[in-house]
Amino acid sequence: MKFKDSLPSPARFDSIELVRRTFLRRFGLGSVALASLLPDGLSSALAADRTAQDATAGARGVVFPAHHPARVKRVIHLCMAGGPSHLETFDHKPMLAKMDGQPMPESLTAGQPIAQLQGKQLKILGPQHPFVKRGESGLEIADVFPRMGEIVDDLCVIKSMHTEQINHDPAHTFFNTGTAISGRPSMGSWVLYGLGSETEDLPGFIVLTSEGGAQGQPISSRQWHSGFLPSRFQGIQMHSTGAPVHYVRNPPGVGRQQQQEVIDAVSRINTLRQAELGDPEILTRVRGYELAFRMQTAVPELTDLSGEPSHVIDMYGCTPGDGSFASNCLLARRLAERGVRFIQLYHRGWDHHGGIKNGIVATSKLVDQATAALVQDLKQRDMLKDTLIVWGGEFGRTPMAQGNGRDHHIKGFSLCMAGGGIRGGTSYGKTDELGYNAVEDRVHVRDFHATMLHLLGIDHKRFCYKYQGLDFRLTGVEPSRVLREIL
Repeated sequence: MKFKDSLPSPARFDSIELVRRTFLRRFGLGSVALASLLPDGLSSALAADRTAQDATAGARGVVFPAHHPARVKRVIHLCMAGGPSHLETFDHKPMLAKMDGQPMPESLTAGQPIAQLQGKQLKILGPQHPFVKRGESGLEIADVFPRMGEIVDDLCVIKSMHTEQINHDPAHTFFNTGTAISGRPSMGSWVLYGLGSETEDLPGFIVLTSEGGAQGQPISSRQWHSGFLPSRFQGIQMHSTGAPVHYVRNPPGVGRQQQQEVIDAVSRINTLRQAELGDPEILTRVRGYELAFRMQTAVPELTDLSGEPSHVIDMYGCTPGDGSFASNCLLARRLAERGVRFIQLYHRGWDHHGGIKNGIVATSKLVDQATAALVQDLKQRDMLKDTLIVWGGEFGRTPMAQGNGRDHHIKGFSLCMAGGGIRGGTSYGKTDELGYNAVEDRVHVRDFHATMLHLLGIDHKRFCYKYQGLDFRLTGVEPSRVLREIL
């Protein structure tokens, strides 16, 4: 036999190279060294076990059984994109009103990161709206949130949040992934990877967006990306107006049986290819085709609100399908009912660099009623007890004036949580008397992540993913803690 006849075919070379690249990408060079020291059978078993782990993570999740009893099954994150001012929402600062127009104490701001006010004369801007005590708990909330005032006894307001990124996109990235480095998995992807999905007919991680009230900052789709986790764990954006998912209906002349035959044929081909290469992304492709087929029935049923009673529509204050935050909140409740694990609603309307007094009024009107309705609706359906609702932005706003608005602020801001395991009618942490620095029971973004995972039954210190030879966690390697005081 000639030497050239003994060589693998070009196609076989391609297969070997893809296996090599897949192995290196997922396990790192350290695993190559380890594999060289192991018997062939054990080395192959380790690789097969990892592929099997990725394969089963979609339906059941890799954290099985849970690290400890879970308090909630799902998360609904109401992201007020743009950075809502804590000083006009949940953090009442009487001293700020007394010092309105006076110079900001340099002892607070010297050497501190300030977005667009750097190097400018800093003057205090007093609260633009009065605060009122609401509910049996007497929590204070700005009077521009009358409907959220009705649910304060279900809320825990964290007043001592702080973060590390002062501009919108990196701040969103930090809040979603725990780092400003692009390409890391979002918290929704981590949750879906850990726990899997409770629905076979819809994606386990869904995103909806709306806008209005102020400048609408763009939101990049990488905010809900899966990063180095298998791509089937990334969030799927549904459109708030028109067709929620492009091409969800078959073209004319193509029936459901024909579509099923195509899906079955493609799945068989991809399954054979996966068996040859061991690439988990091929399994993602198989599941993607199958999920898309089931979504052709599930999505139209999800978005058909004709069966919703008129009093429920009125409670949310929406016109179904109008693309509003209110309409998205109603869809969020329906998604939660159908087993979607992580639901993210972005409202792009909180960037009040100028005209904050009227801007807060305009934006709050778009989110106040629907936020309260979502909490009340879930409570009436006995679903709030196993749902975690999070309300807040990527950072807060400065106590200093930017004209008649406020600049970005990362040293202290507010975040609301409600639902299973959360102690309602409470506040946690404090900022200083001007609302500049978080000074008591400070809460970092990673502390929030640790607490969210804890409520879902996941120990954030044990929950990791091996990538390029390192064990990555949502909470990273920096110190972080579960906020047991609010549970």
